[in-house]
Amino acid sequence: MSLKAFSDYLLLEKKYSKHTALAYIRDLEMFQEFLKEAHDEIPIFKVGYSEIRQWIVELVNSGISNRTINRKISSLNSYYKFLQKIQQIEANPLKQHRALKVGKKVHLPFSEEELKQVLEHSIEINDFESARDQLIIELFYATGIRRIELVNIKTSDIDFSKKQLKVLGKRNKERYIPLIDTLIESLGRYLDYRAQLPIIKDKDQLFLTKKGLKVYEMLVYRIINKYFSKASSKAKCSPHVLRHSFATHLLNEGADLNAVKELLGHTSLAATQVYTHNSIAELKKVYAKSHPRNIR
Repeated sequence: MSLKAFSDYLLLEKKYSKHTALAYIRDLEMFQEFLKEAHDEIPIFKVGYSEIRQWIVELVNSGISNRTINRKISSLNSYYKFLQKIQQIEANPLKQHRALKVGKKVHLPFSEEELKQVLEHSIEINDFESARDQLIIELFYATGIRRIELVNIKTSDIDFSKKQLKVLGKRNKERYIPLIDTLIESLGRYLDYRAQLPIIKDKDQLFLTKKGLKVYEMLVYRIINKYFSKASSKAKCSPHVLRHSFATHLLNEGADLNAVKELLGHTSLAATQVYTHNSIAELKKVYAKSHPRNIR
């Protein structure tokens, strides 16, 4: 069974991004390579759980993390569900499979002091790129959007009169995020510099390179890493850590969990609850410091 049909299904019916669909296909191609070497090129849609289990053992022995293995098996499971849907197979060989155990991934957000250092002292705004970099950092921290969401923002997505931003999230789900006044000011400043670019090829896109092209995800990562690696000692300085900082700092200040869920674009509250780890730690500090029975 051609993987192209599955790819089309992910893109057109499931509304997955091209990046996500490509990741699924790469996982399936990796499994096909295993079958080619270990099982005389048995077709992927004819295997049983025993062959899949052998692949899992090989992945474990190669040193790949359980989290990554679970993701690869999830891709395989989605493929077999698709084959069932189009009646190419009767039973899913992964029906009884249980995911490998993984440790809880603890995200360490940037502190408010680190963010203040970067936003107020690390960037001297005197040209297009410095104005763009400042706005990218502010936008991540003020809205909590994902990197791919930021990359895809169009100038038409900004409503200055309503002070809000339209964001296209996972599975093409739209949401609107309010814009604070300082962000509005940074947007205006950046757009002034943007208008002075000699050539703008991707006119609809908000964030551009100095050549007038749409920014790409790796460039955005480099921008965040460039500034925060100097201000923070954290091992990871990425856009996702800024997203985590946004959620954690809101919760620390008493924001409603459901409201944070909507701002982040999560479909379930469980996805948002991973950000409560640090806010609970902060709450414990306040409690220990303030409760009459704990004051010495």
